[in-house]
Amino acid sequence: MDFISDFLTKFVAQLQSPTLGFLIGGAVAAAVSSRLAIPDAIYKFIVFMLLIKVGLKGGIAIRESNITEILLPALFAVLTGILIVFIARHTLAKLPNIKVVDAIATGGLFGAVSGSTLAAGLAVLDAQGMEYEAWSAALYPFMDIPALVTAIVLASIYTSKQKKLAAENEYRSKQEFYGEQKEYGQQRITASGYPHEEQNHRVEIWPIIKDSLQGSALSALLLGLALGLLTRPESVYESFYEPLFRGLLSILMIVMGMEATARINELRKVAQWYAVYAFIAPLIHGFIAFGFGMIAHYATGFSAGGVVILAIIAASSSDISGPPTLRGGIPSANPSAYIGASTAVGTPVAIALGIPLFIGLGQAVMGG
Repeated sequence: MDFISDFLTKFVAQLQSPTLGFLIGGAVAAAVSSRLAIPDAIYKFIVFMLLIKVGLKGGIAIRESNITEILLPALFAVLTGILIVFIARHTLAKLPNIKVVDAIATGGLFGAVSGSTLAAGLAVLDAQGMEYEAWSAALYPFMDIPALVTAIVLASIYTSKQKKLAAENEYRSKQEFYGEQKEYGQQRITASGYPHEEQNHRVEIWPIIKDSLQGSALSALLLGLALGLLTRPESVYESFYEPLFRGLLSILMIVMGMEATARINELRKVAQWYAVYAFIAPLIHGFIAFGFGMIAHYATGFSAGGVVILAIIAASSSDISGPPTLRGGIPSANPSAYIGASTAVGTPVAIALGIPLFIGLGQAVMGG
């Protein structure tokens, strides 16, 4: 009972964080039809500033640490990203009125990582004084890219099988129709009656990875990592990026709150199961990653804050680089389904519930 009481106390305290307050403020502003508007260019600039700051901090930490420390958490990040896609394929895809390709795309987006949610989680961890490895932010691409690649590959395999099955069914029906019609002793089967020869639809992995790496969010993070690792940016980091971090994050939360409200109408156009999935999935994904993080904690001394960060990025769903990657890789999927589920429900749940939940759980289980 002491553990539960301690956890609930910490969880309730996290709900009072300014990060959540700005998110709710933005959602309320949009709900009452406020004319408040933040230009898209400013939004993208804020995301860039936040992620390059996170990347700089991670690159500096990697330069000063033992690279072997990141191997096990990175492996668990990869496994989590892949597992999330398979979970969607075998749960969401089985629900009524859910198309398989839409479910796979949703899994890919939820397996990919939200840079804004990561930034929010880091801000709350810093405010709580919970220590973590600065390089833990570098786990972002280890989860993001495998999730997107897995989703596109699974969708391509499924689509190819469906096309092959449709061609075979068409061929059989034409065989049955023409089979008994013979003229002058010859069977009348037109050329189009035969199925096309099976084509080897190979999924090219590298273009998917390249597309992910070229996404604006991941590019900013990797640029920061490279600069932090290969140069000495400590002075500009401490004098410019660090002081601006929380202020920029508060604006970003307002934008995300407004976007969440705007996407609700879009989500209503598809099956309501997406809303249920988007509410439950971030927490389940976070618990899976938290469990992997605990293994790394006991095996390698991975910090409590690092475990929480791994859980937070697993609970997040990509809001910048993921959607265009999936639009290009799975063109048959409905963007209203997977983007609506992510933005309207998934991201608010990850920030409002996931961050305080996993921070409280980490403090209760491991201290810090």
